[in-house]
Amino acid sequence: MAGMSVRPYWELTFDKNGRADRRELDALLRGAADEHLTDLVVFAHGWNNTRSTATGLYNAFFATFPPQQGLGYCGIIWPSMRFTDEDVPDWLPLAPEPDRPGLPPGTREALALAFPGRDAVLGRLAELAERQPADRARLEEFTGLVRTLVSPRPREADRTGAEDGAWVRDTDSEPTVPVMFTQSAVEVCDAFATALESLAPPAPGLFGGVLKRVWRGALELLRQGTYWEMKRRAGVVGRAGLGPALGELAAGTSNLRVHLAGHSFGARLVSFAPGGLPDGVRVQSLTLLQGAFSHYAFTPGLPFAPGRSGVLHDAPGRVAGTVACCWSRHDMALGTLYPLASRLSGDSESLLGLDESRWGAMGHDGMRAVPDCTALTLADALAGALPASGCANVDASEVVRRGGPPAGAHSDICHAELARVVLMAGRGMR
Repeated sequence: MAGMSVRPYWELTFDKNGRADRRELDALLRGAADEHLTDLVVFAHGWNNTRSTATGLYNAFFATFPPQQGLGYCGIIWPSMRFTDEDVPDWLPLAPEPDRPGLPPGTREALALAFPGRDAVLGRLAELAERQPADRARLEEFTGLVRTLVSPRPREADRTGAEDGAWVRDTDSEPTVPVMFTQSAVEVCDAFATALESLAPPAPGLFGGVLKRVWRGALELLRQGTYWEMKRRAGVVGRAGLGPALGELAAGTSNLRVHLAGHSFGARLVSFAPGGLPDGVRVQSLTLLQGAFSHYAFTPGLPFAPGRSGVLHDAPGRVAGTVACCWSRHDMALGTLYPLASRLSGDSESLLGLDESRWGAMGHDGMRAVPDCTALTLADALAGALPASGCANVDASEVVRRGGPPAGAHSDICHAELARVVLMAGRGMR
C-alpha cells in the first residue's frame, strides 16, 4: 500500500462472523508466492474505529522493524470499537475533552460502525448520556439499551458454530447473560464509578449526588458492554476467519513461516487463529501485546475449577516456536477496569469481590497457571533468554508506560523493543 512504512504489505479484512474479503485474501496468496517470502508477520489491532486508524497503527508499529530480506507484513482489519477518550500514545490523537456530560466526541459515530442498523438505540443512549436525568427509571432504561447492543449467549449445543452469533469463551464458567446486565443498574454503575474514581477524579461539577455520580459509571457500562461484545467477536474472527485463511496460505506456499502478533482484543483474535488451522499446520510464533483476555486462557487446569481448562489450553501446541506474552503494570484498562468488568460478567458471587485473581487479564500480569512458562524482564528477553518454544511472560513495563486514564498505557505499544520480541519469538526470522 502507498505510504506504508514497510514493503511488501497487505491488509486482510474480516466481517464480524469471520468471513474474509476474498479479493484481499487472493492478493495475499498471490503476493506471498510472487515475493518469495520466507516469513510473514500478521498483526491484529484491538480497539479501533476505522480502517484508517488501523492502518495508522500498522504503519507506526511496523516502522519499528529493521529491514529484513524475505519478510512480509499483513495487517488484519476487523470490526472493533474504541472510545475516543482513550489515550493512544504517538499514533492517534485523543479526542478533545467534552465541555458537558455525554458521549466523548466521535463515539456515537464509532458505535454506529460497530453496531450497524442500531441508530435508534444509539440515538437514545446519546440523549440519555447527555441529559443524565436524576431518575432511576432512566438509568435502568440506559442499561437496558446497552444490553440490546450485545448478542445473547447461544445455547450449549451451539457454542462451536461459525455462523452469526457464534461464540468462544475464556473459561467454562461464563454465563448466558453478563451479571452487569441483570443486577441493579445503580449497584453496577456505582461499582464502575468507584473504579473510575480510583484512576482519576471526575471533572468538577459534572457528577453531584448519588444518581449523577452513577451516570459516570453508566457511561463506563456502555464502554465495557461494547468491549464485551468486541472481545467475543475477536475470538470468532480468529478461529472462523484468520485460521482458515492461514490454512489456505500454507497450502499455497512452501516453507513460509507465519508469525502472529496482536494488541488488546487483537491478541485474543490471533490466539484463537491456531484453532482454525487445518490438521498438521502450525504457525511459527505468537506474540501478545497487552492481551485483553483472561490470564488463565492458556492453562491446562483452572485453579478455581478442577477438571476444567482455559479455552486456549491447546493453542501452544499449534505454535512451532514461542508464545510470548508482553504485559505491563501501567495498563490501567487491564489492571482495574478489565477485572471489574470480568467480575460483573461472571457469576453472582463475583459481585462480592470473591476470588479476586480469577478475573485478571494477561496484558496486566502475564499468563497464569501455564506449566514451564518462563518469566522474563524485557531486557532478558532482548538479550536472548526467550525459549525456542513454549510460553514466556515478558514484563514490558519499562517501555509500555505512557497514557492517561481510563486506559493508561494500554495502547503504548509502538516500540522497537516490542518489535524485537516479535522477531525473537520467531527465532530472529531468517
